[in-house]
Amino acid sequence: MRQQDARSITQETLPPPKKMTLEEFLESDLEGYEYVKGELIPMPAASWKHGIVSARIFLCLGLYVRENQLGEVVTPDTGFQVGERVLKPDVAFLSTAHLPDDTSRASPLPPDLAVEVVSPSDVFRRVIEKAFAYLEAGTQMVWIVEPTSQTVRVYRSEMPIRVLGINDTLTGEDVVEGFSCQVSQLFE
Repeated sequence: MRQQDARSITQETLPPPKKMTLEEFLESDLEGYEYVKGELIPMPAASWKHGIVSARIFLCLGLYVRENQLGEVVTPDTGFQVGERVLKPDVAFLSTAHLPDDTSRASPLPPDLAVEVVSPSDVFRRVIEKAFAYLEAGTQMVWIVEPTSQTVRVYRSEMPIRVLGINDTLTGEDVVEGFSCQVSQLFE
């Protein structure tokens, strides 16, 4: 093996640095991490159940948004600058008015709607911290979807948290106007 090939392999297999600036993270091509106030947070592979619930939300919301030309719905590979963080919600909606000009990088704006599906590996406190970080950065609504309890928590700024069960209807309120689905559909 040539010396240059060995250096390339070594550089590719080295773990990322523990600390970096927001600008460094935005310029990097690191995948599988979120960025929170100088630290890289590894994003472990999601469980099968997590993937199914995320896909159902993406399909229901994505079809509605596309049919009504309201903006874009994106997958968890998409980063959003949320204050001093870069987060990757499981599903996110950006209205047409907020779509970024430069789509080659993380969105400089937070999503209008962020959806976080709770995984068995998640620390619930961190998921809640993310919800409030989204809201503080300007996200209008956050859904925290809990497959184990089959509930959806709806977070809005300056409004009480609402918990919806399988007999309730989840709506886009004034964020994704006209969207609705039965909570039970997410967990079937």
